[in-house]
Amino acid sequence: MSEAALVLEDGNVYRGRSFGAEGQTLGEAVFSTGMTGYQETLTDPSYHRQIVLSTAPQIGNTGWNNEDSESYGSNGAEDAGPAGKIWVAGYVIRESTRATSNWRSTGSLEDELVRQGIVGIQGIDTRAAVRHLRNFGAMRAGVFSGDALADLDTMLDRVRNQPSMLGANLADEVSTRTGYTIEPEGEPRFTIVAVDLGIKTNTPRMFAQRGLRVHVVPSTVTLEDILELEPDGVFLSNGPGDPATANNAVQLTKSILGQRLPLFGICFGNQILGRALGLSTYKMKFGHRGINIPVIDHSTGKVSITAQNHGFALEGEAGYEFDTPFGRATISHTCANDGTVEGVRLLDGSAFSVQYHPEAAAGPHDAAYLFDQFITQLDATAKKGTV
Repeated sequence: MSEAALVLEDGNVYRGRSFGAEGQTLGEAVFSTGMTGYQETLTDPSYHRQIVLSTAPQIGNTGWNNEDSESYGSNGAEDAGPAGKIWVAGYVIRESTRATSNWRSTGSLEDELVRQGIVGIQGIDTRAAVRHLRNFGAMRAGVFSGDALADLDTMLDRVRNQPSMLGANLADEVSTRTGYTIEPEGEPRFTIVAVDLGIKTNTPRMFAQRGLRVHVVPSTVTLEDILELEPDGVFLSNGPGDPATANNAVQLTKSILGQRLPLFGICFGNQILGRALGLSTYKMKFGHRGINIPVIDHSTGKVSITAQNHGFALEGEAGYEFDTPFGRATISHTCANDGTVEGVRLLDGSAFSVQYHPEAAAGPHDAAYLFDQFITQLDATAKKGTV
């Protein structure tokens, strides 16, 4: 186990030991507050080009398995094998476990990081590093070990010369190449098209459990491609990058809204729908990443504890209503911690989205009802069509 260093663009350095593959990796340093679900985090395409610091003090207890990854069979990861593709650029932890102790495990976390060439570091004071990122914001960073370890000026130069996440257009890099279909469980009820901007495996699974056939299509799909599939509704997935760069997805969303097709969006999909309705986006100081974030649904007053992973957000505040070319809309959800916009919807219910992850496989599951809400809208639209 060789020496390793986490270098931040402001010159801060944290020294530790290599974890996973040795070498160099560059990305945006962010932190996740989840105590569980590290495999789901590492394989989430929304973490593409990000170095994740885990606030949990010990990582790796449950090893790695062939069931819990969020990128198997999609997201350009068709060749990743049953373990799923790891999308994070690098991984930073306090301590790795010496033994794996879960009956579902097929190997250790570190072995999988090595197999997929993911450079990491352990043995640093992650509490200090996370406090620093909370104070000064997410920033460009690099993890260096083995032959890539160099003097500070050299490593700092590499870190500062990488592109910023602001202005990064990444959805096309993680989207499925050819598309695929997930068949419903039981009797088919509806067919939807899911635009893959970085979709997680559990999303089409949750639709399928409710009787929906899901055509997952590339981010480059056109309206004509979608209409050929004769969908009853459209879903916009989560994904990485700056939503201000996703102009093609925004134009596609406007076209879908013009067709009056029911639409549901999650995370990046929330930002895309918001932009299509006329809202702007901004880069957050350090974002929301974890599985313990409270969100208020302002139509009911209900608070859900949610999983989140986003560094950008929509401009707006609770209760804000505004006109759009597709009808009147409102900010439907906000974060109880800081007031960040967490959802938007058209008042007629035909399109809605949330910033958090109701499909979170690692939990919590408070917001899973949103999938049922989408089906209710599909039902209502279908009944209108038969009148």
